[in-house]
Amino acid sequence: MEWHNILDPASPELDQLAQRYNLHPLHIEDCRHRGQRAKIEEAQDYLFTVLKPVRVDEEGHFDAVDLDIFLGPDFLITVQETNCPEVRGLIDHLRTAVTPESKSDRMYYRVLDEIVDSYLPLLDRLHDTIDEVEDQALDSPTPEVLSTIFRTKRTLIFLRGVLVNTRDLAAQLQRIESPWIGRDLIPFLRDLYDHVARNLDTVEIMRDLLSGNLDVYLSSVANRTNQVMKVLTVLGTVALPALVISGIYGMNVKGLPGADSPYGIGIVLAAMAVTTGVLLWVLKRFGWL
Repeated sequence: MEWHNILDPASPELDQLAQRYNLHPLHIEDCRHRGQRAKIEEAQDYLFTVLKPVRVDEEGHFDAVDLDIFLGPDFLITVQETNCPEVRGLIDHLRTAVTPESKSDRMYYRVLDEIVDSYLPLLDRLHDTIDEVEDQALDSPTPEVLSTIFRTKRTLIFLRGVLVNTRDLAAQLQRIESPWIGRDLIPFLRDLYDHVARNLDTVEIMRDLLSGNLDVYLSSVANRTNQVMKVLTVLGTVALPALVISGIYGMNVKGLPGADSPYGIGIVLAAMAVTTGVLLWVLKRFGWL
């Protein structure tokens, strides 16, 4: 079994392999035009597969890259958009193994399995983010928390799209009758499908959790707004008697009680204090303070 690992899709080596193994020009074009969806296509002399490994940049943004695979009776060709550590690990293992794998379909399955397993740490990372957001949404619902919620929601939608296509690919592999895939691999391919389906179920659960976090955030913000409005309302209510009294005595009208008395200001201040105190007592009595 020969394994050709192409790190540059534009490399002339890919053209040489296309001539050697009779690879279809459209499949070569797919290798060189990135952004393909995960799929599997059967050709006369080989099986062509596109996988979507997911990478995370330094800023925490998720992105999918292309990994193209040609599976033949005695060869395996992998074409990478960027260096894929899962493929590199398998190649290194193959070189150092005491009894190297001699069947191309076995190595093909192992590549698929490594890519599917690589999704799990990403899901764990998102789950940790959702747990943190839940605590923050309850304790300190800031605009940054809302931004994190929507960013995580977009990431989950993106991952769901990748996993749905990968699940369809795994389902198709179980049904396909290709001479390049041994029947002894069917149980392993079924297990691969189960892994993808579980990952997809995990994404759906996390989407529900995130929707719950958004509800918690909105409830916390509404509750804090209500608390602020309550304080402002109480302050306005407490100040109302003093404002009414000062407004009355501020009018230039004769005959107001105590207006001509040298103790008038004291009487007015005392009236303000008494009415304010009574109002505070009433609010306290009814549990509004």
